Amino acid sequence: MSIQLYDRRELLRVGGLTLGGLGLADLVKASPQPTQLGSSFGRAKNIIFLYLCGGPPQHETFDPKPDAPVEIRGPFNPIQTNIPGIQFSELLPRTAGIADKLAVIRSMSTDDNIHSSSGHWVLTGYKYQGPNARTIQKSDWPFYGSIIKRYKPSSKMPGLSSVVIPDYVRQNENVTPAGQLGGLMGTQWAPEHFVGDPSRRNYKIEGFEPIGVTLSRMKDRRSLQAKLEDRLREVEGSKLLDTVNSYQQQAFELLTSGKARNAFNIQEEPEHIRDRYGRNRWGQCVLLARRLIESGARLVHVNWPREPGDNAADNPLWDTHAQNADRLEDVLCPIFDVGYTALIEDLEQRGLLDETLVVAIGEFGRTPKINPKGGRDHWGPVFSASLAGAGISGGQVYGESDSHGAYAISDKVDPGHLTSTVFHLAGLNYQGTFTDPAGRELAFSKQPALFKLLGDTAATSERCESTGDVARVPDFDESMMIRQTSFEGKQVLHPSNFPSRPKGWRFINTSTFTAEVEKAGVIGKMSVNQHLNFRYQRQDLPGTGGIVGQEVRSPFPGTYRLYAQVIAEATTELVKKEVLEKYSFHLLFFEFTDPAKQIDKRKSIGEVEFVPEFANADSSVAQLVEMTKPFMRASGNFSFGLGMGVGVEIRQKNATEEPWLTDAVQFHVLTLDLEFLGKERDQDITV
Repeated sequence: MSIQLYDRRELLRVGGLTLGGLGLADLVKASPQPTQLGSSFGRAKNIIFLYLCGGPPQHETFDPKPDAPVEIRGPFNPIQTNIPGIQFSELLPRTAGIADKLAVIRSMSTDDNIHSSSGHWVLTGYKYQGPNARTIQKSDWPFYGSIIKRYKPSSKMPGLSSVVIPDYVRQNENVTPAGQLGGLMGTQWAPEHFVGDPSRRNYKIEGFEPIGVTLSRMKDRRSLQAKLEDRLREVEGSKLLDTVNSYQQQAFELLTSGKARNAFNIQEEPEHIRDRYGRNRWGQCVLLARRLIESGARLVHVNWPREPGDNAADNPLWDTHAQNADRLEDVLCPIFDVGYTALIEDLEQRGLLDETLVVAIGEFGRTPKINPKGGRDHWGPVFSASLAGAGISGGQVYGESDSHGAYAISDKVDPGHLTSTVFHLAGLNYQGTFTDPAGRELAFSKQPALFKLLGDTAATSERCESTGDVARVPDFDESMMIRQTSFEGKQVLHPSNFPSRPKGWRFINTSTFTAEVEKAGVIGKMSVNQHLNFRYQRQDLPGTGGIVGQEVRSPFPGTYRLYAQVIAEATTELVKKEVLEKYSFHLLFFEFTDPAKQIDKRKSIGEVEFVPEFANADSSVAQLVEMTKPFMRASGNFSFGLGMGVGVEIRQKNATEEPWLTDAVQFHVLTLDLEFLGKERDQDITV
């Protein structure tokens, strides 16, 4: 019987499903001698890589600088961790309590201030060589997870050897940076990619099958591959091929059955565990990562997800070009501090931490000096990373930055060192090579592993009490766009010049209207709770009206709905007529024009005028006033500048007209609420 001759390498590459496509030389290189590489070699049976997209600031996380000038150190104080002499930012109180399990690197560096190229280095271990890293190319260096997938796949779940959730890194919807797929190693080694938000009640897996491979195509490909392998056996009698085929069969059965889907069924987790990780997208993705590695996945890479607004110029993700302190305090650090510590503690309680490597890092850091918008800009010269788990000796800091957190002054580390460390702990000889589709032998890494971080025990036995205050950084609640949606409680109202922290309602009194909190009572037939009341007062002084508002908590682009329950009262019909002739009433969005965020220094960015209804003896329902406003641009990159506020305002229509009314008027605001409607992800955007 005659057969067509094929190149052996090409025959073995057919299919490309998980372990398919391995050649003999590849399998030999995947089996280094552990005796030559130390006791830490291969300690990590599992890897969870937390990629903090955008670039976390070193000053407000793992490398505070309390002795630096305020424009360098920022507004936050350091706290003592549970390791004497090691301090973190006060925004990480929970993380400070597990410092004994962490090895923190304070001297990471790329000297690259560009998201895409610096990120490529972190994701691959290799510096980007092309002109533009904003687009994925076949010539990219392979994603570190692709190398793990090819050479150290899972024996339990081969089809999920390397997983990316909840989406690829996207600088915006149309920019998916390099270094996230198989690159020059080949598309078959791309990680499995699953889009979705496991914090949502209707969470489902999108794109469960490998990219570009439908279930039908997978079956066709599997059939073709089987035929080719049968022919090859006739020619070579290869036992090696039987091994490869066994892994392929496992992968195929896994991806076409319900086994893997069960691992994604996060709804099976007890409610208190889900609460522990934080009821937000990132926290639930971290929990999902634990479920996946517990079920047999080899590596789970968790990207910090873009929020529903998707596009922002000033502060998407950790990219805090404006309002750095506010965004860190309100959103970023609470989410990270809760989810990260939950993962470490959960893994330890389940007996998984000793065999699971956990890495947390961004693509770079932030500038030492705070800019005029209260933000920090891109900074590649120095940033921080943390490692925990299998083979990591906790309770230590490696490397040092200078007094301003600007440059590494000892033990400078580039991402290649980190990648080699990950490979080493995974049981892969980082000094080994792989063969690209062109037949070239290429080195896994050019840098040595960070052996000083490795060990079977903690770096020190000394312990102390952490001084962090968990109440200072409560768990993030994405529904809290504004701090106070009602006017109940004590000290609800603050003067207009009151500091922006703590956030809450602030007011401007004028000679015409005062804003005050009124206790519960009855208006018409309505029983009302404690609420806001604009009360008319006649004085022989010029006046304009009055406003009550507050800052929106870390806004991001998207569509908002602002609505209020209101009702007015007047002594006579004449007064009703007068107030409507002389004053207008508004719900408004505004942008602050001063870093102090005082509501008297603002400009309107969206408002709706309404005519208030006046109560009478039969009134039983308050008036509902609302407006919906999108804050998006077709090109993306929407900026809120120094921050956005919401409020309700009484405004004099004609500044030259006498503002006086014949008699008393009251305008009651029972509630003022803000709802973020978000922005749906564009499903047509592909990698």
